[in-house]
Amino acid sequence: MASILIAGAAGVSLPLVGGTLLPSNGGLMRGAKAFAAGVILATGFVHMLSGGSEALSDPCLPEFPWRKFPFPEFFAMVAALLTLLADFMITGYYERKQEQLMNQSVQSLGPAEFGSGLSSGFLRDQEDGGKLHIVGMRAHADHHRHSLSMGPEGFEALANRSGVAGHGHDHGDVGLDSGVRHVVVSQILEMGIVSHSIIIGISLGVSHSPCTIRPLLLALSFHQFFEGFALGGCVAEAKLTLRGSALMAFFFTITTPIGVAVGTAIASSYNSYSVVALVAEGVLDSLSAGILVYMALVDLIAADFLSKKMSVDFKLQIVSYCFLFLGAGMMSALAIWA
Repeated sequence: MASILIAGAAGVSLPLVGGTLLPSNGGLMRGAKAFAAGVILATGFVHMLSGGSEALSDPCLPEFPWRKFPFPEFFAMVAALLTLLADFMITGYYERKQEQLMNQSVQSLGPAEFGSGLSSGFLRDQEDGGKLHIVGMRAHADHHRHSLSMGPEGFEALANRSGVAGHGHDHGDVGLDSGVRHVVVSQILEMGIVSHSIIIGISLGVSHSPCTIRPLLLALSFHQFFEGFALGGCVAEAKLTLRGSALMAFFFTITTPIGVAVGTAIASSYNSYSVVALVAEGVLDSLSAGILVYMALVDLIAADFLSKKMSVDFKLQIVSYCFLFLGAGMMSALAIWA
């Protein structure tokens, strides 16, 4: 428990600390983000989906219905579609909430300042290398994305900013690069990782043989470190408050040790080959796989690798692809032991 706790804490803390010391758009941070995306993709495909398939195809399960239909792949597909729906709905909720608060802030400036803000920024388009940017309240929300947190505190901080319409900004793209997207991505990603962490914690806790535990412990420690690094990178990019980032890191760090403790407590009565245990493990692993594969491909890899900055910087392309394949390869290699 101590080994896994330390490995998970180190992994999730490294990008959080590094994000405060290094520029977010620098080559090193871009490479770290690509490495994290590869880790998450390999976790979904190689660790979770294969684990779900193994559990739901176990001979201890009845032939009907478990061998008559590819349930692991079906559950992964359903999870990916539900993640898309949740992604859309949560992002829409956050954006509407932001817009309401920004409206309140603009109204509090008074008609004169509000008119000045409109003439200076709200209705003006800016060109950056031929690409049109949307400015105004949505761009202000993107500029102030460091104010966001998981709860209402971030929105209150955003609304309390002074001079919303009257000062200059560096306007970013509205869409996948907004602070709202990064907040949603980090929260959904943690949900997928945590459900898998519980399973591997319980699996380790119910093991009795030291010959099984010792190699598994080392592999799981590296597993937690890489998963923590990937999650920490997404949390750092979301620019949450200190409390929000600490809560997400803490929750990830303690999940697997809690799973180990639960597994140890029920080891005498737990049968890992019972129908209930196999079905629960297989369904949870398959659902987690769908969540992580969606998040890795849509919200991490596509968002970065299809961006304008990536398309015009050949050196950044080389570095990012190398780190992406390195992260996926190293996480896949761990499947030999865990």
